[in-house]
Amino acid sequence: MANLCEVCGKGERSGFNVSHSHLKTKRTWKPNIQRVRALVKGEITRVNVCTRCLRSGKVTRP
Repeated sequence: MANLCEVCGKGERSGFNVSHSHLKTKRTWKPNIQRVRALVKGEITRVNVCTRCLRSGKVTRP
């Protein structure tokens, strides 16, 4: 599944794990993407949306 929200465009972010000795290693943060049935332009389709968009009501579910 793609790590991209089709509503807000939230995607994977990158950064560093930082240890106590301040050694840095690359890591990624992935958004919580759910595949849900939603009403888009008057028809029901399956879309990949993040849970924040679901909670805030940006997605209308049938």
